[in-house]
Amino acid sequence: MNDIRQLEPKPLWGFFHQITQIPRPSKKEKLIAEYMVKFASGHKLETIVDKTGNVIIRKPATKGMENRKGVVLQAHLDMVPQKNSDKKHDFEKDPIETIIDGEWVRANGTTLGADNGIGVAAAMAILASKDIPHGPLEVLLTIDEETGMTGAFGLKKGLLHGDILLNLDSEDEGELYVGCAGGIDVAAIKKYSEVKTPAGMAAYHITALGLKGGHSGLDIPLGRANSNKIMFRFLMQAESDFKIRLAEAAGGDLRNAIPRESHAVVVVPKKSAVEFEKFVKSYEKMYRNEFADTEPTLSFKCKETVLPEKVMSKEDQFGIIRAVFACPNGVQRMSQAMKGLVETSNNLAIVKCRNGKFEAYNLTRSSVDSSKESTAWKIAAVFHLIDAKVTLSGSYPGWKPNMESPILKTMSGVYNKLYKRIPDIKAIHAGLECGLLGGVYPKLDMISFGPTIRYPHSPDEKVHIESVGKFFNFLCATLKEVPAK
Repeated sequence: MNDIRQLEPKPLWGFFHQITQIPRPSKKEKLIAEYMVKFASGHKLETIVDKTGNVIIRKPATKGMENRKGVVLQAHLDMVPQKNSDKKHDFEKDPIETIIDGEWVRANGTTLGADNGIGVAAAMAILASKDIPHGPLEVLLTIDEETGMTGAFGLKKGLLHGDILLNLDSEDEGELYVGCAGGIDVAAIKKYSEVKTPAGMAAYHITALGLKGGHSGLDIPLGRANSNKIMFRFLMQAESDFKIRLAEAAGGDLRNAIPRESHAVVVVPKKSAVEFEKFVKSYEKMYRNEFADTEPTLSFKCKETVLPEKVMSKEDQFGIIRAVFACPNGVQRMSQAMKGLVETSNNLAIVKCRNGKFEAYNLTRSSVDSSKESTAWKIAAVFHLIDAKVTLSGSYPGWKPNMESPILKTMSGVYNKLYKRIPDIKAIHAGLECGLLGGVYPKLDMISFGPTIRYPHSPDEKVHIESVGKFFNFLCATLKEVPAK
């Protein structure tokens, strides 16, 4: 069997299948939003599309539960568009091809979109159901969560009526999240000089491939290689040992995904070409040994290519290579308040050197706002040293844990009754929308939870089948136990 619509719970998996057939990369949510409006209309439910593009659907309480506190189920409509380099797929046109792989569902060479499609499908299954008891219900489906939380930023006061918000965007079944990291984007841009390629040179295309990548928050403590960092580490040594000249470089394409692939075009004195090729092989061996546990399929290779007409000037090359090499990346500090939680990190997500323009884009996260700002300015300082124009933008707050939350106590009891254990209470090193939504609706009592998803934001993304059923059962049982106003 390879039809996810036959999995249990069938209503949820059926809706998730429909979602996978609709292209919905971030900032391209028009089709999925239209689908949600049509779905709500078909079930005769009140629907609002706000000025930002968020979809809000309301369903009256089931009979006898009209006096319960109102609940907002919240998920986001967009997905991260990532694919393997050998996969032909247009995320704006093509459906996602799903595969049942043992205990998991994954996609064929692309991101699956279980983040946050499973959450959306769970909300749809409850909206469509006639036999799941619940109090007054609203479903908030935001846009553009993955590339800037535009939907949450744009949500206005007065649209939501509920008392409790259940965010369906966490990725470990059996865990309840009560806090999250905030974030800020750090961009550095510089124009650089180009000169004519010196005579007597050979050109090489350098590639860093086969890295796992992953979510720049959830997967940042796993110690995976960042393709931009390993590329520019190599370039700095190659510049010193072989007097290479850099023609172009590029790596990464999404601010919230650890970059998996990078490439560069360099020129080397012909007399050193053979030794340079051996040097590249030695770096691949070194990297494979260094990242043996986290990057078993890492590839770092060179191939002779057409000689470029121009290369970067020596002065600009010297500064740019060192700035990227020195840029803070990965875990910067672990939380002192919650054991095992990353407090502050940075993802050097995108680097481009092409046609006289250098660009570097970072996503800095922290559960402590002052640490977030400090790390962002540390990154800015590195790039200021090469006279780059640095911009800090898109700052959003974290979500401070409330261990006395009434809905937390209710849900802990419900989970224990269902599965004979108390769920783990955690904070997450990722930018859940709860922080922003809580700023607009400060009285909302919020919890985030979800099924088990591994390697989101990468083509290895997969969702655990059994956990989806447990997550949905828990959601339904929680709605039944929401207390009266």
